[in-house]
Amino acid sequence: MIAHLRSAWAWSRTAQGQKLLRFTATSAITTAISFSAVALFYGLRIIPGVMSATLAGNLVGTLPAYHLNRRWTWGKRGRSSWRGEIAPFATMSVLGIGFSQLGALWAKHEVRAHHWSHLANTALVTGVNLAAFAIFWVLKLLVFNRIFHVEGPTGPPLDVSAAAGRSSESR
Repeated sequence: MIAHLRSAWAWSRTAQGQKLLRFTATSAITTAISFSAVALFYGLRIIPGVMSATLAGNLVGTLPAYHLNRRWTWGKRGRSSWRGEIAPFATMSVLGIGFSQLGALWAKHEVRAHHWSHLANTALVTGVNLAAFAIFWVLKLLVFNRIFHVEGPTGPPLDVSAAAGRSSESR
């Protein structure tokens, strides 16, 4: 066990490990932004509809997600490339938001079918949204690593398969 922890610690100090840690931190930050927005919009009845509140809350987190991933995680500077960065990021964002909308549709059905408190409904709506984006996390890592890859001081692209292999060995 100690050997696995040392190996994981050593890997986390590599360029690839640092990128994965920054991507994870970026995901946590932008998830907190979206989660908070959905909770506020729906919970405070600013946007009373489940679908609309989920959509609006997730759109709030999209811009910070793009900039944090591009600049901090992958170290890209200068003008963004529409074709190479913005369009793929927007596509992944739309897919993630679309998947969260499917979850919101299910949550909407549950909210209408049961007579739970608004607090319980808010917990369901935000929880389903969080689960939907958790599913997309690895897919986004793979895609963003490809579109934001920079040669040079930030190191090679992440070898996600190597990281996954190391984590599964430690289980």
